Amino acid sequence: MDWRDLPPLAALRAFAAYVETGSVVAAGAALSVSHAAVSQQLRSLETHLGVALLDRSGRALKLNGEGEILAQGCAEGFANIARAVALITGAEANRPLHISPTPSFAAAWLMPRLPEFRAAHPGTSITLDPTPEKVALAPGGVDLSIRYGKGDWAGVESELLLESSMVVVAAPSLIEGRDVSDAAALSVLPWLEEAGTSESTNWLDARGVARGMRGSLMQAPGNLLLDGARDGQGIAVTVRLFLEADIRAGRLCVLHEDTSPGTGYHLVTRPGVQRPPLKAFLRWIRKAAKS
Repeated sequence: MDWRDLPPLAALRAFAAYVETGSVVAAGAALSVSHAAVSQQLRSLETHLGVALLDRSGRALKLNGEGEILAQGCAEGFANIARAVALITGAEANRPLHISPTPSFAAAWLMPRLPEFRAAHPGTSITLDPTPEKVALAPGGVDLSIRYGKGDWAGVESELLLESSMVVVAAPSLIEGRDVSDAAALSVLPWLEEAGTSESTNWLDARGVARGMRGSLMQAPGNLLLDGARDGQGIAVTVRLFLEADIRAGRLCVLHEDTSPGTGYHLVTRPGVQRPPLKAFLRWIRKAAKS
């Protein structure tokens, strides 16, 4: 790295603060300097780079394309610095381990196994925050996200934990006497979908079933969705991993199955140094998945 080519740190701090807060006034307050000082640092940064970073044609400043690129780099760089400082100063030592799995994964797989981890690590507090949404992994926030997919998410590190296909399932009583090979025929039945997701609607969309030709849709938390499917309240599109016992026992029938190598639940973390509680949890969950 040629350090002489890098802009002054003060100018980069001012730029990053402006991007984060959305205005030079707010950036000045965040840095405890005047907004005029922030404006001066922004112009100094552009002069140093020989590139405009801000569009000044309107009433308010906004990032241009070059500014967006530098903003991403600054966000990642300063976040890594903040995380490293917190680690070496002990600022994060007592913060609970913050884990964000999907609701279905939390209810069906993680919660029954967590007592084992807590028994092995009694001093580690955990914040479990189930959500179907993709969460931001930022210093001082979520340490680990557990998500279903192929693991090709930008800006994070992902590791396949459990491979599993996506299946369309229903209770035998719901589909008795129906042609289950035809998506259009199935579409008129009631459907269940995990709140915050769109698996069932995406499945029907991909098979050309018009939305006006579909039965009712009910969204529910992941654990309730599985209960509803078992009770015959609707067809569900979900991960096979959680339903193997129901399928073997005949409580649920697999109507369709989409398999793709490498698709399943992934451990998603930020690049860089991991704090000790996260390292311990990752070691444990990898071992739990193998057993």
